Amino acid sequence: MNDILSTLKEDGSFTTLLSALKKAGLEERLNEAGPITFFAPNDQAFTRINVEDLVNDLDKLKSTLSYHIVEEKIDRAGIEQTESIYTLSGKQLTVQLDVGQYKIDNAYLVATDIACSNGTIHVIDNVFLPKFSGWYCACC
Repeated sequence: MNDILSTLKEDGSFTTLLSALKKAGLEERLNEAGPITFFAPNDQAFTRINVEDLVNDLDKLKSTLSYHIVEEKIDRAGIEQTESIYTLSGKQLTVQLDVGQYKIDNAYLVATDIACSNGTIHVIDNVFLPKFSGWYCACC
């Protein structure tokens, strides 16, 4: 079984995320022993934000990507049983049921419980933005 970073690389739909992780110096964090839960925005999710603005501000890039990493293993059932999830960035994600689908901050789950040797991946349809922690923002 591959670790989180290798799993993302093999998938092929996370090229923007992988490039951003490398630039932010967070690749190694996703190789560590874990357990880690990683909310991974796919390439389509990055089309909803200004990627150039994000990657040109290293502090903003690091804080944004750290907001997708949780230092514990949380499966879909665990997500459904909580209202908030604390992230590596020190901020919390808000979990809510929205028209029968679970929404975490401003993103819906696309795929869940992708098992990795050091944790799990949940694919999301939007990039979490820490400055809007707990609040949905359709702009950006």
